[in-house]
Amino acid sequence: MKYLIFLMLITSTACQSQQKTIEFSDRNGEVKLMVLAPGHFHADLLQKAVSSRINDSVYVYAQEGVELNQYLSRIESYNQRDENPTSWNELVYSGDDFLKKMLAEKKGNVVVLAGNNQKKTNYIFKSINAGFNVLSDKPMAINKENFKLLERAFKNAGQKNVLLYDIMTERYDILNILERELMKDEALFGRIQLGTTDAPTVSLESVHHFYKNVSGSPLIRPAWYYDVEQQGEGIVDVTTHLIDLVNWKCFPDIALDYKKDVKLLSAKHWTTNLTLDQFTKSTQLKEYPIYLQKYISDNKLKTYANGVINYQIKGVNIAVKVIWNFQAPEGGGDTYSSIIKGSKATLQIIQNKELSFTTQLYIKKTKEVGDNEFKTNLEKVIKKIQKTYPFVSIKSEGELIRVDVPLEFREGHEAQFSRVAEKYFDFLVHRNMPDWEIPNMLTKYYITTSALELAKQSE
Repeated sequence: MKYLIFLMLITSTACQSQQKTIEFSDRNGEVKLMVLAPGHFHADLLQKAVSSRINDSVYVYAQEGVELNQYLSRIESYNQRDENPTSWNELVYSGDDFLKKMLAEKKGNVVVLAGNNQKKTNYIFKSINAGFNVLSDKPMAINKENFKLLERAFKNAGQKNVLLYDIMTERYDILNILERELMKDEALFGRIQLGTTDAPTVSLESVHHFYKNVSGSPLIRPAWYYDVEQQGEGIVDVTTHLIDLVNWKCFPDIALDYKKDVKLLSAKHWTTNLTLDQFTKSTQLKEYPIYLQKYISDNKLKTYANGVINYQIKGVNIAVKVIWNFQAPEGGGDTYSSIIKGSKATLQIIQNKELSFTTQLYIKKTKEVGDNEFKTNLEKVIKKIQKTYPFVSIKSEGELIRVDVPLEFREGHEAQFSRVAEKYFDFLVHRNMPDWEIPNMLTKYYITTSALELAKQSE
């Protein structure tokens, strides 16, 4: 009899789990967002575009202060704009016990996280344990302790049939999409090379700026953004995008195992040094808070925003580098560049002053490939690509051939947030998130947090 009751309990629990998996059926407004502690502008960019899937009522849980006010102000600007205005109804709870309140009230079904990275992993873990789906800004972990907690969060998410996902916008950049398609064609690109430590096969670099405009207005950073214990070092932050692109392009649809496939070779980090005037311009604060005093030397605020990681995945040598400057040069902005070497061709993304800071994709054949063979294979691949992206063409520029995309067919970085959100909502509805996504997210954060430890040891 006891055994029968036990079986009935198991069956009941399984049925409840099944009900959770079919909770989302693509009805209008069924995604109910809970925005938790929105301290980074990426939180509101998820709401910049209209989506029929998202309920207009958004539950916000945060402490009172500048960060919450900035978030609400930008949401209101989306509601009031002339073109494609949104209609968000922000329902705010701003007590000190905001996390406890959110977990208890259970008013939504998707938690959005974009804020203080020191607290983020714990927020993820507790949200998952409460049975919520989580869409998180990067990074989801900024140190080894966070990484171990993140592993537990993913395990618990699987048991509770909820989805944990990070916001990797760069996959939706048209040039990254095209580069991935070109690499998949072995007749054109060949096989990815192994390279060496001194001459890696894959080299990616990203340059960012502390002071810039977002949604047409100067971005005001919270002071904790300059505290690596709260924000995380550059080596564990922006590098998440670079490592994600490496996994996505070079090992497409492959589930990576960080315990077997990854070998960390070296890592180093260094500071960006800011004056008090620059800090004030960025934060609107006239003096440094107490917790930043330990980073001040020679009247400069020194924050470990820069880093380089050299590592291998399945024997392929890879280098990723991130640099943070205070402000971009006139006419410029954040930049990205990459080189990926195949046995038959090398692909290169360039964004610099000579190109007016417009990102361009190039392909160059290796010496081992004949001109006619290369031309034939390239034209064949481009024709295939044009079936989906008819605006793509090729232009010869000496030894390099540009895979050209007119500017009017390129979406900006801010628009890519809605692309990630819609993909995530697809996963919620169809329960079809690829098997490689979770192990590759773990691989990504294993690399960044391990590299941070190595960089500190190498000082």
